[in-house]
Amino acid sequence: MLEVESGLVSQKEEFASKMETLAQRRVDLQRKEGSLKESLTKFDKFLKENDAKRARAIKKAFDEKKLRELKDHEIERLKEAVERLGRQRERQVRAVENNLIFQHYLESILETTDEFGEIKDVIARFDTLAATNAELVERARVAQEKNEAVRGEFARAAETKNTVILNHNNHLASLQRRLEDAQARSSMLQAALDEQARAAKGKSLLVGQIKMATTNLFSLVRAHLQNRIPPSSDTFDQLDKIAQFVVDLQVVIEVLARQKEREKGFAEGGTGEGEATVGVGVSAGPGGDAA
Repeated sequence: MLEVESGLVSQKEEFASKMETLAQRRVDLQRKEGSLKESLTKFDKFLKENDAKRARAIKKAFDEKKLRELKDHEIERLKEAVERLGRQRERQVRAVENNLIFQHYLESILETTDEFGEIKDVIARFDTLAATNAELVERARVAQEKNEAVRGEFARAAETKNTVILNHNNHLASLQRRLEDAQARSSMLQAALDEQARAAKGKSLLVGQIKMATTNLFSLVRAHLQNRIPPSSDTFDQLDKIAQFVVDLQVVIEVLARQKEREKGFAEGGTGEGEATVGVGVSAGPGGDAA
């Protein structure tokens, strides 16, 4: 039993020793881990600082390169400007040399006249005359533009007037054609009217002749009937009376014809009845009396 307890105590002490050793190792590991983390942090900071320095160095180099290029361009531009100014100076020198003749000319003018005291007076007079000439030229241009505007307006008015005249002429020609057509139709109508007038005149003459013949015939009928029918100036009434007389006369003629036939028969047969029959037929003549 003691051995067992001694063994357990020994095992506990050994386990405690191992646990202490493990704890110490854990502490050492934590310390090393902290040291590694600190070293890693420092290294990372170093890398970041190194990258920042490198980026700043690259940017500085790029800026210096760009600035150098700008300076080179500026140098080239200034060189070109110097060359251009040199050429301009040469041109101005040549212009001055060429214009010396004008200076000599102006000086000769001063020597020949007392109107101008200095060259600037001559130049001022020239400027005045040039301004006056420019004003006159401008006035002439304005007058020319007004003249052209008036001409254009006149041309447009003339064109409009010509168009109106042309339209009037066309309308007049149309009216002339209509007048000629109307005159032609009028001539045709006049000819037709004359023909109708001649026909009407002929018809009127025929009607007059008919009326005259009717009146004469009516007078003969009245005279034959011993004026037993009243007088009338109406042609149609006269024709009615004449027609009635003709009808009655036809009846009398037929009666007389039958009477002659009977008389002929009586002459052959020896009877006296025919005379009485003839007397009746004559009394039935026009007007109700014997013919």
